[in-house]
Formats: sequence, C-alpha cells, structure tokens
Amino acid sequence: MVIMGGFSILTNRKRAIVALVHSVVFLLLAVRQMVAANPAPGIWVASTVSRGTWILCGIFASVSAILLWLFVISRGWTEKIYFGFCTISATSGLLRTAAGDQAFHAGLYIRVVMLVSAVVVGLLIVRLHSPAHLCGADAPVRGL
Repeated sequence: MVIMGGFSILTNRKRAIVALVHSVVFLLLAVRQMVAANPAPGIWVASTVSRGTWILCGIFASVSAILLWLFVISRGWTEKIYFGFCTISATSGLLRTAAGDQAFHAGLYIRVVMLVSAVVVGLLIVRLHSPAHLCGADAPVRGL
C-alpha cells in the first residue's frame, strides 16, 4: 500500500494498539476538559499562578518535545501524520495553558480535533498491521 511507506516506531500491531490507547485516553481527557469549561488563566497574566498550572505546563512541554522528536524520526507518511496530529494537540494544550483562554481559547478545540484525527489514523495503522491485511483478505485472523 502506498500510504504505508514503512514504519520506524509503530512497527507492529502491539505498538500501534498501545499508541491508539494513549490517543483515546488523551482524547477523553481533552473532551472532559472541554466540557468542564474551566478557563485556563495562563502563566503570563498578572495574577498568581497555581503550582498545578506550572506542573501542567511542564508536562505539556515534555510531551510536546517527545512527540515532536517521534514525528521527526518517523519514516512513513501514515506514521508522520499520526505523530503530527499528536504533536499539534500537545503543543496547543501547552500554548493554551501558558497563554490562557483569553489569548488562545481555540487551543481547547484544536486539541480535541487533532486527537480525534490521531485516533482515526491510529485505527488505520492498527488495521495496516492486522494479520488479514498483511497476509491477504483470505488469511484467517488470529488473536493479538
């Protein structure tokens, strides 16, 4: 298949499923955050910033850097698109937490859209690693 192009990180079905589970969990967290509608105050405002906000910024910064590195070292287009969506999601979370909702309210929606997109691409990657796809449509499908 042309879009597969090889994998350097998500090289087997087990890794693809682990990545997909992470995407689904973070999507659920992002949707919960969107529904809860707790405005992010930001770290650049004149008010005092809670310790939790600083910790969240640190987590988002670390995750964004790791996902960016995974995007850089990934080989195939499908894998690059997947890590690109995840990187944009984490970086928009970082920018929203740092700048606050007044400056970057769209970050909340960008996170959800990027994670939904990552889940869709993750499902495709799992499908590309499925035994039926690798061996042909007539091959019997066995467990994970």
